[in-house]
Amino acid sequence: TNAEDLFEVQRGLNNCFAQDLVPSASVVEAAIRVARRVNDYATAVRVFEGIKEKVANKAQYQAYVDELRPLREELG
Repeated sequence: TNAEDLFEVQRGLNNCFAQDLVPSASVVEAAIRVARRVNDYATAVRVFEGIKEKVANKAQYQAYVDELRPLREELG
């Protein structure tokens, strides 16, 4: 969340998604907020794509989407 530019945001996301785990919803929310702060819509979308690849099934992905719905509505 302290990233100052797009490179730092993407480097942090690469490190996060390289791990053998699915990031928590709070980590995902922070990543999306920082992508918004550096004004990079594409990276915010890639966060959702990364989650979709990491989860075991569609129901888990939908749980993330549902939990993050207020954030998506807030940020547009």
